[in-house]
Amino acid sequence: MRFLSKTHLPALLLLLAATPLHAQKANDATTPLHLLKPDYPIPYGQTTAENVKQVLDRVYAYLDAATPAELVDKTTNTPITDRRKFNPDAIIRPGDFRLTSYEWGVTYAGMLRASETTGDPKYAAYTASRLKFLGELVPYFREYQTAHPEAATPVRSILQPHALDDVGAICAAMIKTQRLDPTANLRPMIDPFMSYIMTKEFRLPDGTLARNRPQPNTLWLDDLFMSIPALAQMGKLTGEARYYDEAVKQLTQFAPRMFDKQKGLYMHGWVQGMAEHPEFHWARANGWAILTKVELLDVLPANLPGRPAVLELLRAHARGLAAQQSGSGFWHQLLDRNDSYLETSATAIYAYAIAHAVNQGWLDAQAYAPMALLAWNAVSTKVNAQGQVEGTCVGTGMGFDPAFYYYRPVNVYAAHGYGPVLLAGAEITQLLKQHPYGINDSSVQVGK
Repeated sequence: MRFLSKTHLPALLLLLAATPLHAQKANDATTPLHLLKPDYPIPYGQTTAENVKQVLDRVYAYLDAATPAELVDKTTNTPITDRRKFNPDAIIRPGDFRLTSYEWGVTYAGMLRASETTGDPKYAAYTASRLKFLGELVPYFREYQTAHPEAATPVRSILQPHALDDVGAICAAMIKTQRLDPTANLRPMIDPFMSYIMTKEFRLPDGTLARNRPQPNTLWLDDLFMSIPALAQMGKLTGEARYYDEAVKQLTQFAPRMFDKQKGLYMHGWVQGMAEHPEFHWARANGWAILTKVELLDVLPANLPGRPAVLELLRAHARGLAAQQSGSGFWHQLLDRNDSYLETSATAIYAYAIAHAVNQGWLDAQAYAPMALLAWNAVSTKVNAQGQVEGTCVGTGMGFDPAFYYYRPVNVYAAHGYGPVLLAGAEITQLLKQHPYGINDSSVQVGK
């Protein structure tokens, strides 16, 4: 495939601009109109590893400053350096985000992947230092938390998890870190998390992980990501097939209930006993679903009987998402309702998941790499000069009417945006290495 070099188009346009007006008549006979630059709302055909790295660095610098890993006295704000004597007023120094949230589990994973693809160790060091810090706090607070179960200690969600949100995403990041560094000593946190997923979370009679809100016996699409990546990573860490089997079981029991085969999209929630289910195809929940599939395929043994079904679900979902991408590169808050707003975190998740699937050979590069590049270019416009991610929908439960989704606020302090942006930038960096693109008749083209 022959491409018009990215350096040729600007030169051609400059030449046209420099030609005296009396010497040219701008019609199809005198001017290559098909090469005129459209008025794109986002950068188009301008993705470079250097620019991606600049975005990643801005996000890193902001998060490194905004999430201190330090124990302080909440009354005096003085650092607590002596861990031999327990201080019931001890808290993690307040920052912009919580180090123990599921959103931060995604951020930890994004930092790890960014170091992998860019070669810059500072991102992985962020994850290692924060998880080590949390690991040190667990024994410090354990006795007090046991004696005072309702106490809101900084590590209560680790010592006393109450939902998949408390365990799955951060556990998956811990296992990835433990695999990279066997000396990390994160098993004292990992093992209780896995016990919660395997034995304590509420389930339907067939074993499907479920919740009893907002209605009894409810499936949330989000819970695919809050459970399956941790199960898959535990299978990789321990070599025990039961974790892989459980991961595949959950995905294949969620899908028949929630995946619309005609649209290639998942609905956000499903309630056992309802005759009809309102299908709201919420963007970020669909993001968690496709992210779950690539996380699972990354570690699932090639000879596992359930692997082909997972791969087919990934491809069907990718086709559905491709049909909904807007011309600006973003996806809408409700994927199939184009009057809902364009949302950043979901777009970033799709950029990562599609690019990763292309890089792994699960999706065709010619068909899907351009949409991933377009998505990243869109996302990059939402990272401001301070490294904050704009346009991210705040935390969102399950709703039964469109207004609930249409009018969810967006906020730079919505933690859901940061991990996906790190993951997307990291994977686009890898995509540019494996599948360099060119410009042909002004459009982005990727070869095999």
